[in-house]
Amino acid sequence: MKDEDAPLDAMTGTVAAPVMAAVKYVEDKVGAVGGTILRYGWLYGPGAIESLAEPVRKRQFPVVGSGEGHTSWLHLDDAAGATVLAIEQEATGTFNIADDEPAPAREWLPHLAACAGGKPPMRVPAWVAKPLAGDAAVVIMTEGRGFSNAKAKRVLGWELRYPSWREGFKEVLE
Repeated sequence: MKDEDAPLDAMTGTVAAPVMAAVKYVEDKVGAVGGTILRYGWLYGPGAIESLAEPVRKRQFPVVGSGEGHTSWLHLDDAAGATVLAIEQEATGTFNIADDEPAPAREWLPHLAACAGGKPPMRVPAWVAKPLAGDAAVVIMTEGRGFSNAKAKRVLGWELRYPSWREGFKEVLE
């Protein structure tokens, strides 16, 4: 798992590279003036998961390759709670704001499908997905690494309402 000292993945050679370069630029500037950087996991919650749940339900969002790429998830309520704590405490530095359970796509995607009332996702080889979904999607699904939230919990005293996407998906989608 990545902690706050780990550099952001530059996603070099993918369509996400310019976005990641912009994020790094902003983080460098904010950090240089002693500001606060909150790195959020993939957000879900009411109004924020439906656009992903629909293609998953229709089996249009497959597990790519090994599905070993890890994703760190975060419920909207927990994102708001961490943000408020950081502001109230005038925190400085970088904090990973994610739930306690980074998970590989081969685990979270079938669970999301079940919670959304769909069948298990199909599996496709990375070489098939690459021309259809792009390099960035393949990298995320096969090589992504999860984030440790230990610093945010320790320094900010942050407590999660949804420590795992497993419970959060169920509540939001069932």
